[in-house]
Amino acid sequence: MFLLFASFVAGVLTVLAPCVLPVLPIIIGGAVQNRERRNPYIITGSLAVAVVLFTLLLKFSTLFVNIPSQVWSITSGVIIIFFGFITIFPNFWDRFNFKFALSANSDKLLLQSTRQSGHLGDMLIGLSLGPVFSSCSPTYFLILATVLPQSLSKGILDLVAYAFGLSLVLLLISLLGQRFVTYARFAADPRGIFKRSLGVMFVVIGLIIFTGTDKQIQVFLANHGWSGVSSVEEKLLNKLQPVQPSPSIKMVKNLPRYREITNPSGFINADPFKIENLIGKKIIVVDFMTYSCINCIRTFPYLNAWYNKYRDQGLEIIGIHTPEFSFEKNIDNVRKAMQGFGIKFPIVLDNDYGTWSAYGNSYWPRKYIIDIDGYIAYDHIGEGGDEETEQKIQELLAEKMARENLATSNVPGGVVKVTSTQPIEVGSPETYFGATRNDFLVNGLTGKIGQQKLIFPSNINLNELNLMGDWNFEKEYAQTMTSNNKVLYRYSAKSVHLVASADKFNKVEVLRDGASLTKNIAGSDIIFENGRSYLLVRDSKLYNVISDQAGAGEHTLQFIIESPGIKVFTFTFG
Repeated sequence: MFLLFASFVAGVLTVLAPCVLPVLPIIIGGAVQNRERRNPYIITGSLAVAVVLFTLLLKFSTLFVNIPSQVWSITSGVIIIFFGFITIFPNFWDRFNFKFALSANSDKLLLQSTRQSGHLGDMLIGLSLGPVFSSCSPTYFLILATVLPQSLSKGILDLVAYAFGLSLVLLLISLLGQRFVTYARFAADPRGIFKRSLGVMFVVIGLIIFTGTDKQIQVFLANHGWSGVSSVEEKLLNKLQPVQPSPSIKMVKNLPRYREITNPSGFINADPFKIENLIGKKIIVVDFMTYSCINCIRTFPYLNAWYNKYRDQGLEIIGIHTPEFSFEKNIDNVRKAMQGFGIKFPIVLDNDYGTWSAYGNSYWPRKYIIDIDGYIAYDHIGEGGDEETEQKIQELLAEKMARENLATSNVPGGVVKVTSTQPIEVGSPETYFGATRNDFLVNGLTGKIGQQKLIFPSNINLNELNLMGDWNFEKEYAQTMTSNNKVLYRYSAKSVHLVASADKFNKVEVLRDGASLTKNIAGSDIIFENGRSYLLVRDSKLYNVISDQAGAGEHTLQFIIESPGIKVFTFTFG
């Protein structure tokens, strides 16, 4: 009963979740159209049904048919865009209806057909929103990952409770929208500005869902403090979720419970597995990472050292690889990167952010340590804290040993010694090239997708991105369109890294303060030819450009890119 109640509350709270807010106007917009054409009871009821059906379809499709879950989001976006267009252009829809009703014998039959299509439209709107509203709740992911595999009937019952709580609140919102129309005559005209504005809103939100921008909005809101709803729900789950301690000892702890791996896209260094099968047997470090993230890369030596030191005593490390860029979804790219970093522990591809969302995570890297009873006993965001983290591993391994009536002295002491890779005196932020986040671009239009022809400004200031030549800006990267494009950036740091890729080897000359690099300045990916320093870009990865043995300083970095076709994603500094 506890999870049934939590599921209902989760449905109510989901309406205020960050990933729902961008599409909430669809519910209001659907309700405030002509009552004969948009029935809020049918819309919200269909949405509730869609949540349950979509969840079951997602579960079975990803397990047996391998249909990517994003297919359902794209389908939802197309349906919503379609309804937006017929709202903006009602005459087109009237002609369409007339054309396909030629076989009708009378105006009466045509009228009945039109009315039936209206109810069908209500159902389609509700059904199309099911996949969107089914990805915003920790409770939902708990049901999907742990309850459904164990008990189909109980899982469906919890899903129904979740969908009921969600649809109940949405129905109230819809009815309030209709009351607004009742007292606003200007909204009644099906060809008026108000109705057409609603159509535009449908199209915009449909495009947001279709392109996956809703997930980016969710991450943005979470990173800017909108996390209270998820926090409330997680606290409720922590209190109500059943405890599954080791069989030998009944233990209740005032700590959050672990979250299961959700909707994985693949596994590296291991066959498919579940965390629940390790509870009671292992101490588990869950590490959220992505292979082009310099902050993550700097923690890999510690993870490797801990895995080698403690795995015989019962430590398991699970890397949750949640991609920042599209090329990081490719399992071959991830596998090659993990081999390059010498990582032997299991890696789970989290391409759809399923496990990321289940944990309510917003950071790379982030480490959770799960104890022998399945509780999250430690949570660390970002780099650093390595000695504290290792001491917590030792403490939890000692607890495990005691449960098994083994000597706690079997746990190795001390802390691993890893050459420090922590950033020192970094005065430059991570700088993105793609249109979604290129806020530091000063000689071009920020946030704009498409081609731009750029020239360098007369003055170059600290932490300002300057580009020269013809560039094509996409959401994640900027791509060179001509030969000898240039990048100019004044930074303050010891080391500089570049995330880039190319279809074939692309040679980039690298200058610092107007001169070629020297060996005591050059990063590990720099090569030298005839006294000049170059970077060869092909693989989609993070390249080490500068590693100044003299320490941090303020310098001007220049790239001269010989051929078109290179994709540049971001600068990071250390």
